[in-house]
Amino acid sequence: MLLEICANSYQSAKNAQDAGAQRIELCQELSVGGTTPSYGLLKQVIENIHIPVFVLIRPRSGNFVYSDVEFEIIKKDIQICKDLGCSGIVSGVLNSDNSIDIKRTKELIEFSKPLAFTFHRAFDELINPKKALEQLIDLGVGRVLTSGQQKTAEAGLDLLKALYKIANNRITILAGSGINAQNAVKFKEAGLKEIHASASITMNLDGSLFGLQQTVSDINTIKAILDAI
Repeated sequence: MLLEICANSYQSAKNAQDAGAQRIELCQELSVGGTTPSYGLLKQVIENIHIPVFVLIRPRSGNFVYSDVEFEIIKKDIQICKDLGCSGIVSGVLNSDNSIDIKRTKELIEFSKPLAFTFHRAFDELINPKKALEQLIDLGVGRVLTSGQQKTAEAGLDLLKALYKIANNRITILAGSGINAQNAVKFKEAGLKEIHASASITMNLDGSLFGLQQTVSDINTIKAILDAI
């Protein structure tokens, strides 16, 4: 079973690699569900991390319905990722009625080639996830990141199992949200081949005037998940 670590910093990415994770999804601002990482972070990670790096392309927090200007920003960020040598793109676009924006998502998939494409957790906002999965398969999406439309993937396990059955090896179901060393085996037992976790801990920044804290993916936590699967 493959473990993808959602890394929000260079240190998180390095910890993921050092612990033995097989892939990284790089982003920033985990507190709002993740946004596109900065150019500097992208370049630092790509130049120094040797496991595959997929990049979340999400220009802002909030919904996944984008203006024409935001859509152009998404494409510019994808081009930067291609130029830097990233392995994959994590993105997607919805319509205001919480259906997949087929036209724009298809455009992003084509624009991202030859990089792999993951449809992100916008999937968990969809009204009809089973129909949507078939649409993503038809579009040629490689994988979909989903919690089974629940707050945690463990709570959404029934839908994840159903989606895995529908997928029938035509698309990868990447389960994510709240996955840890205690519940990771449940997803393996369900037949899923990949899981996604931040495996993070919160650290106090010593000497900070305002008692600031930093969230970072933790080597021991990652190793514990890998041991469990």
